[in-house]
Amino acid sequence: MARQSRPTSSTSTASTRRRRGETERRIRANDREFNAQFHYANNYIKTSKYSVLTFLPLNLFEQFQRLANFYFLCLLVLQMIPAISSLTPVTTAVPLIGVLALTAVKDAYDDYQRHVSDSQVNNRKSLTLRNGKLVEDKWAQVQVGDVIRMENDQFVAADMLLLSTSEPNGLCYIETAELDGETNLKCRQCLLETAEMGQDDARIGAFNGEILCETPNNLLNKFEGVLTWQGKSYALDNDKVVLRGCVLRNTQWCYGMVIFAGKDTKLMQNSGKTKFKRTSIDRLLNFIIIGIVFFLLSMCLFCTIACGFWETITGRHFQIYLPWDKLVPTDPTEGATVIALLVFFSYAIVLNTVVPISLYVSVEVIRFVQSFLINWDEHMYHEKSGTSAKARTTTLNEELGQIEYIFSDKTGTLTQNIMTFNKCSIGEKCYGDIIDEQTGEVLELAEGTVPIDFSANPDYEPEFKFYDKSLLEAVRRKDETVHSFFKLLALCHTVMPDEKSGRLEYQAQSPDEAALVSAARNFGFVFKERSPNSITIDVMGEREVYELLCILDFNNVRKRMSVILRKDGKLRLFCKGADNVIYERLKNNSDSRKIKTQDHLNKFAGEGLRTLCLAVRDLDDDFFNDWKNRHQAAALSLDNRDEKLDAIYEEIEKDMELLGATAIEDKLQDGVPQAISKLAQAGIKIWVLTGDKQETAINIGYSCQLLTDDMAEVFIVDAHTFEEVELQLGKLKDAIGNLEKSDGVNGGPTAVSVVTFRWGKEQSESDYQHGCSVEEPEISGGIALVINGHSLVHALHPKLEKLFLEAASQCKSVICCRVTPLQKAMVVELIKKNKHAVTLAIGDGANDVSMIKAAHIGVGISGQEGMQAVLASDYSLPQFRFLERLLLVHGRWSYFRMCKFLRYFFYKNFAFTLCHFWFAFFCGFSAQTLFDPIFISFYNLFYTALPVMSLGVFDQDVNDKNSLSYPKLYTPGHQDLLFNKKEFLKSAMHGFFTSCILFLVPYGTYLDGVSPKGHALSDHMLFGSVVATILIIVVTAQIALDTAYWTWWSHFTIWGSLCIYFAFTFITNYVFGGSYVGSLSKAMIEPTFWFTTILTVTLLIVPVLAWRFYFVDVKPTLSDRVRLKQRLESLRSRQSQDILRTPSARRTRRSIRSGYAFAHQEGFGRLITSGKIMRKIPRPNTDFSFPLSFGSTIGASLSPRKPVVATSSSSSAGAFNNLAPPEIPGGFNEQS
Repeated sequence: MARQSRPTSSTSTASTRRRRGETERRIRANDREFNAQFHYANNYIKTSKYSVLTFLPLNLFEQFQRLANFYFLCLLVLQMIPAISSLTPVTTAVPLIGVLALTAVKDAYDDYQRHVSDSQVNNRKSLTLRNGKLVEDKWAQVQVGDVIRMENDQFVAADMLLLSTSEPNGLCYIETAELDGETNLKCRQCLLETAEMGQDDARIGAFNGEILCETPNNLLNKFEGVLTWQGKSYALDNDKVVLRGCVLRNTQWCYGMVIFAGKDTKLMQNSGKTKFKRTSIDRLLNFIIIGIVFFLLSMCLFCTIACGFWETITGRHFQIYLPWDKLVPTDPTEGATVIALLVFFSYAIVLNTVVPISLYVSVEVIRFVQSFLINWDEHMYHEKSGTSAKARTTTLNEELGQIEYIFSDKTGTLTQNIMTFNKCSIGEKCYGDIIDEQTGEVLELAEGTVPIDFSANPDYEPEFKFYDKSLLEAVRRKDETVHSFFKLLALCHTVMPDEKSGRLEYQAQSPDEAALVSAARNFGFVFKERSPNSITIDVMGEREVYELLCILDFNNVRKRMSVILRKDGKLRLFCKGADNVIYERLKNNSDSRKIKTQDHLNKFAGEGLRTLCLAVRDLDDDFFNDWKNRHQAAALSLDNRDEKLDAIYEEIEKDMELLGATAIEDKLQDGVPQAISKLAQAGIKIWVLTGDKQETAINIGYSCQLLTDDMAEVFIVDAHTFEEVELQLGKLKDAIGNLEKSDGVNGGPTAVSVVTFRWGKEQSESDYQHGCSVEEPEISGGIALVINGHSLVHALHPKLEKLFLEAASQCKSVICCRVTPLQKAMVVELIKKNKHAVTLAIGDGANDVSMIKAAHIGVGISGQEGMQAVLASDYSLPQFRFLERLLLVHGRWSYFRMCKFLRYFFYKNFAFTLCHFWFAFFCGFSAQTLFDPIFISFYNLFYTALPVMSLGVFDQDVNDKNSLSYPKLYTPGHQDLLFNKKEFLKSAMHGFFTSCILFLVPYGTYLDGVSPKGHALSDHMLFGSVVATILIIVVTAQIALDTAYWTWWSHFTIWGSLCIYFAFTFITNYVFGGSYVGSLSKAMIEPTFWFTTILTVTLLIVPVLAWRFYFVDVKPTLSDRVRLKQRLESLRSRQSQDILRTPSARRTRRSIRSGYAFAHQEGFGRLITSGKIMRKIPRPNTDFSFPLSFGSTIGASLSPRKPVVATSSSSSAGAFNNLAPPEIPGGFNEQS
């Protein structure tokens, strides 16, 4: 009960609220002054990170959290001290500023997009009551306690308590696609006491009810509160609340009082926080940089100690030639110590190029260009919607090549959420296939196939397509069974008719029902209108009115729905439901029809269609009247009501006659099964996280091949308590263990499933490197897990999450249904935290935003549920099928290119930098540079930048076609095979070896060397120029060997870089008068230079060639084999026998029964027969009309699942009143 006492003062109430940490929320309607004391959040939302004032400091702070940026900032400071720096600070400042500026511009653009999105939402208009009058306000100006008016098809501005609506009995209809992904309508109902206010602005403006309710939370299906008004208290629950993000449907207007606004709304509570995402390569680079810095410091320390010894022993005797600085003490020991300390910092500057700032410039540029390659890929363009793939971030491309887990939404992501009437079986005959008249074979539908023309029917729908003309012919010749079939579809449902712009439209609670009623309509059986006690249809243009006696409503236990109708004095029960449920209740004399229909059902289900059966039963008045009385007694029973009602339903829903079966296609998006199959072959595990009901999710699982016929069991966890969930998960784990044991007995563990994800031991590094077979063994067995949202609450508890993770990670497929947006994010976080795997989340609605933000990679589908998912994502795609190309082509290429780029980059910089270290032994450890300072500045900027960036942007080991044909090429990314600590050490050692040869061979050649003319060749500048030139030639030859895919751009950058080196060397020395002027020219005119160059290049390149030829020939990787196949095919003029066979993505589909209308919600039957759901009561038929008064119909609030409790007028349920006629559970009309 609500507390009746009001706070005595604003101060005391606010302090009380602070003391209790807001364990409850108190709101008074239309009283901003009262509500202001609690400092509730306003309706302004902010998803952006920066403002104009905070952008620069906050962005720089974030960027300097990257270790490399901070390292180069410290280096820049050191270079600005003349006493220790032998290089100008410009060499570090310009690239550092460039990196910071490039990243800042990108971050500013991304945040600008978020600001634009926020502004669009905050500036939406709403009608708010001010002093009894409606005033147009922006959404951002709405506050808690305000009463606002909403119109049909408008988004709800905040979480609100419904006060009144345009519909009878305070009903309203909402679409919650932004919250849970479901597009079927849901019903909400306000209190009847507040519904009386209607749209009287003065009365609603004077409404001063006070709400005491729960604090803001993320539970979408739960709300608890109490409304106190006019001295009475009324209980509030979730059915009386509409949430931000919902859309008002089929309701002309409604008024609501704001309970939660802005960041406190359940939509925003579920949206999650924007996280700074970094790739695993970024994290590895940070670790490597720390190691390199320690390596650099150890080299500096060694040079410092060596310098101290050299200055003490030798250097002090050469002060006449090499005078000490004035800062250095004259005492030999002290002077040598000071010089050595200064040399430490000098070598830190000289050797810093082992990790140059250009590495990060190049990485950012490569990622930036790779993003454009994704945007420009015409194979990921969806012509129908005119949208293409878009990389919304430039920092995560290579992570796309390392995905191990995909978490996908269902509705709108895997499916189109469109149900279509595809086939049917009527009276032992199958309809829907197109048969070749000559051969009798079933023909596949093609683009040119002409559908039936239904235009002769004035109520036909142009978008309805059906291709089998024999069914329409059967309707026209008035086949009795066919007519009964379609009459059942037109009569047995809870669909509501509506008229918009003169056109008949249907509002169904589930897309299944809409598809069936639509099919009947197009074949000439048009559902026109309903009242609480009648249904009107048009049959081939003739009006038929049926008296509605009872609706036996659908629920997930019954899996069927029935209506009892009377026409022309005949009573008939129409029933539709899951085939196994219907078959148990048929007459025993229809075996032939049952067998034939069963064959058709198997055929339909094998094609992945949702099936249900239709049956009828004729009733006599005596039996029905007796049954009606017993039904009424059961409905009013306080003991075991559910069991009694089920028994009553069983009595009448038996001995039925089978009419046939329907087959509905829940349309998957194009290419979804094929995409899932290829991704699974690539070793990626796919989990489906959906807000849909369990049966719907399972059905789609079979359609898209996540669930298959060869699975040992589909294990469902649906318990409600902690102990029960723990027990079920334990049984699941035991089942998996038993399956593994049986597999061991029968010949080893299961290997890899073609259509789901990997089972058993992951592919090892040696498997890949030894070129394992492309073929995926089709292994039977395995277990799939389906877990409900209420069970997942307990499974994610710290005490159970480990058990859940162990069991789920060993299942072939995992489907989580009825999950909230926050639960989706929690599942993703669980895998991230415990499996240390790279995750990707893909969805299309606002309910997927938290999951998208939580995953390493977030992908938004630009679908029908708005753009929230896209705005929160890192990549956007028009359809799910493009994810296959995004990962297997662009992701793999990006990872391959980035790894090859990094290996080469570290190699060339170790080779370059360590030459200074070797030279230190011959210059008294004085920090004298071997190379020209201009060469040091230009080495990474001009001489070697373009080839390695070309490698990082365009290189590919195999083309896109083979990347898709052989998904196992993707697997190296799962184990970081292409770049890891081991590969880094290989590159570093290769650079170390190269620097040794580069320095020592020319040193031995030019030591005390003279030309034939007697000119000395052993000066420092000439030697440095020779080593620099050979270095450029060697690293250029190395990248030519590393390049697997040659384009004109590759040739231009690689050979052009050599030309640039010689051109720049000439220009800087001769035009600008560099200190090394003439050194290289002098060396190049001597044969010594050329022989030295050839010898050095040979010593460095031949071992690399020999090593690679050996491994490609003896131990080829899968990539090597596919590349060889690709090369041979390109050389042949005609197709020859393949070296490797492309695996098939096709699988047998399971014969699975789909029960009726699984997205359906129980209770619409009662609403219909009570009249509550009617906008207006149709004109009564003269043959039968019934007064809708309290005295003539049985109690409205009697639910078959809830006990009836008598209450006073002030009780939480309210008193019975004559505003709405009561009803009997099951939708029964008493006077029938």
